[in-house]
Amino acid sequence: MKQIHLLLIISVAFTVFLTAFSGCVSDRERTVIYDNETETLSYQGEQLTPIAQQRNNAIRGTQYIDRESYRLRVDGLVENPRNFTYEEIIGLPQTSKVIELNCVEGWSFNAKWTGVRIAEIFEETGVMENATTVIFYSTDGYSTSLDKDYLLENDIILAYKLNDVTLPPERGFPLQLVAEDKYGYKWAKWIVRIELSDSPYRGYWEERGYNNIADVGGPAFERRR
Repeated sequence: MKQIHLLLIISVAFTVFLTAFSGCVSDRERTVIYDNETETLSYQGEQLTPIAQQRNNAIRGTQYIDRESYRLRVDGLVENPRNFTYEEIIGLPQTSKVIELNCVEGWSFNAKWTGVRIAEIFEETGVMENATTVIFYSTDGYSTSLDKDYLLENDIILAYKLNDVTLPPERGFPLQLVAEDKYGYKWAKWIVRIELSDSPYRGYWEERGYNNIADVGGPAFERRR
């Protein structure tokens, strides 16, 4: 009997050990560390979706960008075209917001985004008054656009941290656009260039019929004449 009892204890202990290390423990109860950075799972009373549970889309898979050689090109209708280094970007005043990303496929997640307001980038480059459209280009060939007024009026940010963790490559390192109240296809990742224009622009998915306005709750597709 003693041997049976001992075997039961060992079996239970082993099961608990496997459960803890197999991912069966709730991510809300576990501290996750990415490269010595601890992920935040709640902020100002709001629960955040763990990075491991956040769904993700990309047209050509994860892109890997070197931090040291990275440059963000800002050009078009600006007084001072510039190539920002990663260090220059994170050295600008930072802002944090809890924003929900909503995909047209029907899924969503809530996260804390930290980065630089696009207005700060505009101030550094001197955006011309006739600029109306801002185009975002990604290293994988993806692109999308938003109205300049929308970006400024909503204090839209370029995020370099997610839940207080530096953006992992699959989440868009070094920069992801946090397009509040817009569907996920406006949330460009791996941004390498921002162009200011005075003309409307249709990006990757918009050229394939997706609505160029992309308001959450609005139509995902638009009719073409």
